[in-house]
Amino acid sequence: MSIAVTPGRLMSRVSPLLRETAFRRYWSAQSISLAGDQISSIALPLAAVLALHASPAQMGYLSALIWLPSLLFALHAGAWVDRRGHRRATMIAADLGRAALLASIPVCSALGVLTLAQLFAVAFAAGTLSIFFTVSDAGVFAALVPRNRYVEGNSLIYQSRALAAVAGPSAGGLLVEALTAPFALAADALSFLGSAFFLSRVRPAEPPPARDGRPGGLSAGARFIWTSPILRPSLACVSVINFFNFMFMALFVLYATRFLHVRPGLLGVVLGAGAIGAVLGALLTGRIAARVGVGRAYLIGCVVYPAPVLLVPLAGGPRPLILLMLFTAEFVAGFGVMILDISIGTIVAAVVPDPLRARVSGAFQAINYGTRPVGSLVGGAAGTVLGLHPALWIAAAGGTLGFLCLLPSPMPRFRLTEPERASG
Repeated sequence: MSIAVTPGRLMSRVSPLLRETAFRRYWSAQSISLAGDQISSIALPLAAVLALHASPAQMGYLSALIWLPSLLFALHAGAWVDRRGHRRATMIAADLGRAALLASIPVCSALGVLTLAQLFAVAFAAGTLSIFFTVSDAGVFAALVPRNRYVEGNSLIYQSRALAAVAGPSAGGLLVEALTAPFALAADALSFLGSAFFLSRVRPAEPPPARDGRPGGLSAGARFIWTSPILRPSLACVSVINFFNFMFMALFVLYATRFLHVRPGLLGVVLGAGAIGAVLGALLTGRIAARVGVGRAYLIGCVVYPAPVLLVPLAGGPRPLILLMLFTAEFVAGFGVMILDISIGTIVAAVVPDPLRARVSGAFQAINYGTRPVGSLVGGAAGTVLGLHPALWIAAAGGTLGFLCLLPSPMPRFRLTEPERASG
């Protein structure tokens, strides 16, 4: 006996948020952009390694330049967006600018004039535009999603990120082999155009611009974080994790290709397959948070995300065993990072007031993302001085210590139903 699948039955299985046109367009913009970013995440370092023969130190510089703008500009970007408003328009402009920057790489490669200096410049400029996109996004998300559906909204966005992480590195590695790394970056440029198109069709009721004009308004977001017993330890924790994680990431592609002798296409497939764990994590985070509380879910993510990369410097022996260890590390870490990201996104959305959203986001980025270029530079230097293998051990071990920042705080007891009391 067959059961007819009607449009109504299909729609009943779709998240209620995705039935809302505005959120669906916003989600589509995010999903397209995230897919392109995953391709770029492997194509850009491979362009440096394979096309321009970058050294370990130069790989550290490249990774650092992507995140250095967060350290330099995030506070100012947050204050500017809060006071100016027009968050959606800012996100569209950032998308268009990043599309043009990434498109310049295959164009210059075709003309035979691509250099490491250009890759460095594109990484820095695109990272700067990403700051404006991210600090604006916090207000747009809050304008589109009701408070009681923050976990659901964040889960949908991160499910897209997880699915992109499955297909993106695989597609990126295969595109690198088929087209060369510089031309694979054209896919990310197109993704930014797609994101801009869908955002142009969204009209959220954004919070009004902040008009306080008070002295110290630039640092208002940092002060809010510092006085919050929830946000302060969470920022400390994730900053430690990111510092060591970016030490690790600055060297991982170089180590996998040159020392473990994993081909680019196979590396992309392994990373993409391992990211199936991220899909599972995105699907289950809502249930985990509902059972143990969103604060304890964040603590779990801060342990499960960094610990598995210890398998990478342990990898050795027959090729199948090496690939299995890389797969396991990526799978479990992907599961953990989804719990971490969805939980902290929900917590921040719940405790930060509308007039401060961009400034808090900017302050969070300045510190959290600001550790990333430092970690990348330290990773490049450690890889040069100590060797890749000892540097990877230091990075993998250090990231597992971040969760200790949360243990004395009220974060493990935080639940979404009591944000005002928990946020202080």
